[in-house]
Amino acid sequence: MAVPLVLVVLPLGLLFLLSGLIINAIQAVLFLSIRPFSKSLYRRINRFLAELLWLQLVWLVDWWAGVKIQLHADDETYKAMGNEHALVISNHRSDIDWLIGWILAQRSGCLGSTLAVMKKSSKFLPVIGWSMWFAEYLFLERSWAKDEKTLKWGLQRLKDFPRPFWLALFVEGTRFTPAKLLAAQEYAVSQGLPAPRNVLIPRTKGFVSAVTIMRDFVPAIYDTTVIIPKDSPQPTMLRILKGQSSVVHVRMKRHAMSEMPKSEDDVSKWCKDIFVAKDALLDKHLATCTFDEEIRPIGRPVKSLLVTLFWSCLLLYGAVKLFLWTQLLSTWKGVGFTGLGLALVTAVMHVFIMFSQSERSSSAKAARNRVKKD
Repeated sequence: MAVPLVLVVLPLGLLFLLSGLIINAIQAVLFLSIRPFSKSLYRRINRFLAELLWLQLVWLVDWWAGVKIQLHADDETYKAMGNEHALVISNHRSDIDWLIGWILAQRSGCLGSTLAVMKKSSKFLPVIGWSMWFAEYLFLERSWAKDEKTLKWGLQRLKDFPRPFWLALFVEGTRFTPAKLLAAQEYAVSQGLPAPRNVLIPRTKGFVSAVTIMRDFVPAIYDTTVIIPKDSPQPTMLRILKGQSSVVHVRMKRHAMSEMPKSEDDVSKWCKDIFVAKDALLDKHLATCTFDEEIRPIGRPVKSLLVTLFWSCLLLYGAVKLFLWTQLLSTWKGVGFTGLGLALVTAVMHVFIMFSQSERSSSAKAARNRVKKD
């Protein structure tokens, strides 16, 4: 990690980790004291707490890096966003697709009640992973034999969720890379399926379970297509921390859950057909650099900026008081302790960055094995 980057990561890391540990501690207390008696009250309070933490990442994208997100949606979809439960399916193109989803959820007023199906290791990430666990994210091992029961139980417990939520499901099962695309194309040819060009073949078992369980209480599926224009650099956590902008185009299309097929095989086929259409849609975007639907204004609300300023002032005040009270920097032992703490923050932030990139180097062999599992 270059020295200039360290000078950026340290203050941002301190801000996020310290505020996050405060939020996590409050979440833990509420989980033990309120949730056993009122799950609804716990969820309402936790929604507010999660936003206090996650808005800092929204601020990073919106205000620090200035990433520009262009949303395309028809009238029905745009008016429904944030006003109903929704199952959100998307292609998985970049390191920060989940963060793009958070930003759109924040604009729709449901950031604190946003959920996702994540890989199990995510919940062990300090602060952010813990906050997701308290927020009832679903964590899977990517083995259907192990995950089927966990997924179905996690979906069923959302029936009484008190606020509109989005549940994000990346049905491709992994992030798009050239090696994984090659494996998907080889598999498609061997199975007599259309060979994909811009997406991977969806793994539909989780999607079928989600539709089967949620069709009675979730009114819509939001088909989301994400692409980075050819003339824009790929957005990564590293670029965002450096304050470097990117452009992301997102198309959202609402499908009524009531119109979904009834049989599991037909639901699986519906999902595969959606991704065939999505592939053609991305071909068209590569040629025209736009989607057909109207561009919708999403703005750049100041809420994330105000929350970040609040945490900055609070933690700075607390740090000054702590150093004056303990005189921590007046002894070599105190200086060493402080240096060790800063090194630990740098290491944790490095882990965050590497974790966000963890799938981009998957080999073609590993990708082929992953495709064949479904």
